[in-house]
Amino acid sequence: MVQVPAATVVEVLAALDVDASTPQAVDDALAAHEAAATAWLLPPTVVLWRDAPALPGPLAALPEGTVLRIATEQGETREWPTGPQGGPAPVTSVPDATAGSSTPDATVGPSTPDTTAGRSAPAPGASAPEVRVASVPRVPSPGAVADHWAELPLGVHALSARLADGREASCRLVVAPARVPAPHGPRHGFLVQLYSLLSARSWGMGDLGDLGELAAWSGRSLGAGFVQVNPLHAAVPGTPTDPSPYRPSSRRFPDPVHLRIEAVPEFGHVTAPAAREELDGLLARAAALREGVLHKDALIDRDAVWDLKRRALEILHEVPLGPGRRAAFCDFLAEQGRALEDHATWCALAEEHGGDWQLWPAALRDSASEETARARAGLRERIDFHCRLVWLTDCQLGDAQRAAGEAGMAVGLVHDLAVGVHPGGSDTWCAREVFAPRMSVGAPPDAFNAHGQDWGLPPWRPDVLARSGYAPYRSLLRNLLRHAGAVRIDHVMGLFRLWWVPEGRPPTEGTYVRHDAEAMLAVLVLEADRAGATVIGEDLGTVEPGVRDALAARGVLGTSVLWFERDWAGTGRPLPPDAWREGCVATATTHDLPSTAARLTGEHVALRHRLGLLTRPLEQERAEDTTEVTEWLSYLTRLGLLPEGAGDEEAAVRAVHRFLCATPARMVGVWLPDAVGDRRPQNLPGTWDQYPNWRLPLADAEGHPRTLEELAASPRLHALMETVRAGAEAPPGAPHGPLAAPPGAPPGPLTAPPGARST
Repeated sequence: MVQVPAATVVEVLAALDVDASTPQAVDDALAAHEAAATAWLLPPTVVLWRDAPALPGPLAALPEGTVLRIATEQGETREWPTGPQGGPAPVTSVPDATAGSSTPDATVGPSTPDTTAGRSAPAPGASAPEVRVASVPRVPSPGAVADHWAELPLGVHALSARLADGREASCRLVVAPARVPAPHGPRHGFLVQLYSLLSARSWGMGDLGDLGELAAWSGRSLGAGFVQVNPLHAAVPGTPTDPSPYRPSSRRFPDPVHLRIEAVPEFGHVTAPAAREELDGLLARAAALREGVLHKDALIDRDAVWDLKRRALEILHEVPLGPGRRAAFCDFLAEQGRALEDHATWCALAEEHGGDWQLWPAALRDSASEETARARAGLRERIDFHCRLVWLTDCQLGDAQRAAGEAGMAVGLVHDLAVGVHPGGSDTWCAREVFAPRMSVGAPPDAFNAHGQDWGLPPWRPDVLARSGYAPYRSLLRNLLRHAGAVRIDHVMGLFRLWWVPEGRPPTEGTYVRHDAEAMLAVLVLEADRAGATVIGEDLGTVEPGVRDALAARGVLGTSVLWFERDWAGTGRPLPPDAWREGCVATATTHDLPSTAARLTGEHVALRHRLGLLTRPLEQERAEDTTEVTEWLSYLTRLGLLPEGAGDEEAAVRAVHRFLCATPARMVGVWLPDAVGDRRPQNLPGTWDQYPNWRLPLADAEGHPRTLEELAASPRLHALMETVRAGAEAPPGAPHGPLAAPPGAPPGPLTAPPGARST
């Protein structure tokens, strides 16, 4: 139980436009809320699941005789009066004369009061409740609503209600499929941080050309079904740029630093001698950057790479687009609309005023101000340039996904959605009203971090999202899923609630704020279904009861990491493979954890000791780590998955992956550095400048960087992937090598206790 200070609740409510600063203000806010609640006929957004056994509560509660009118996003209007069980069949169904005049993202209906205040004022020092907006969605039971509701097309529609007494109300109606698409095809694939994957053609960091090559090679040669990458969101420019892919400027648009310059069609049409000579010079400098990273122990320098690529792209921008490409670019501009123009405007202004709009001249901090409009006019060329870069990046993302599909990958690219964005970046400037001011997302204190965490990411306002019909969220998902077979949602628990930390307060003095989880989940399922994409939720750590069940009911896969999968409710020993949940991606590690080789050798403990990060004596940490690893290796040996015996690190890595393939997991992810024995983590939580987070190239067991071409020829990689492929392709329930203890083996947790399941 975390004691939430009353002052925290007051500040969080203030960020939601609820004044609770004095007892009188609390009384007034509660009175206003109760009066508004009494007058409400419909909430801002209502969810109708395809498999719903009955109408959603707000619709079922409308009095008989209410006339409902639904304008679908497909341009059709349906109208019918309510009655028992939802009323008769629609009495009208006509084309909507206004279809096409507004986008599905437009806000419908009047603003509604915020539903965030508690029912009583917090007492100083009391254990304040979390700020509630909605509860965990219920798990549906079989059944279907009345035919005319069931016949509504999937989508986000405008619903209006007119009661017999003349009162009217409107809301957004989200009609969502029952579940997200399930993954199919080969269930094994790679997990990789793209920047770390250099090839002989990279400009100092991995790019989308490398991603396409990795997908094509691993699909054709290794039978892989997917490649999961880090977030490729647009970063905040600066010197130095924050290298973390999880604190971007924008989650809606990709970062052109990932472009393969030579793959841009206009590259081959630079004919002016001076321009060609400058391009050749840039290529030589890019080769020097690559050489430094691969052979001279240099770190990946994103800023240096971007300086070269930006200048190259400026040269290519002078080459006129052919008629077909010009038409494609114009179509992209029309599809993305004002959101892309705003993002490109922010990029252009950031070139002049820096990457944090909070430090810009006051008049430019408002994207809708007159001064900003004048700046747009003066920066038209740069705005067009940045729009072009987003389009080029989108094209190469599409090329990479097509390469994956052509190589036989059923899923292909798995994109990653970060939890939030930088407070001074593009997204917050373009849509300030959606973000809670002076708030940051983090995590409360727990057994692993007694001080809690502040991630420096401003949260979305649940009330504004609901009033907009979740337009920002829908647009974000739609763009992310354009060229993806699946999406990973970082900290998927954030769909339900987030830990808000007021500015100037430590993370221990935060509080939870809830989203309408059913609406957030429905929009996610809807957009994933439209894209034909699987959804993976990163659900590691502390998870609220009911969340995993709610996600699983909608087909969202979880994330299960071998070292954390134990029988926590019983013996505490490793969880048997057949007791793992089916609905997950099974893996040995993640970007925030030690590589498998580092864990097996204890190198991760030594690293944290060198950096002064241990909270206990070194020998105690080593002893505990050795005990855990020994227990796992003994268990793998008893299961017959480590026939080579102890003492062989490479064999132990293969055994770990044999175990993962023996689980019923729908997807099995191989951390690409594990395939060549890399012992260095890509990110070491709790460090900033003590460790080169997000700047290390993929390397072998000796720490020597390895190119994509060298990976493709690596005997160690091929030995591991042959093991993984054989295990992953075995039919469900088939043996993956000996999985029973040999005669005379010591007793161990070889079967799951009744009711045991993955955590």
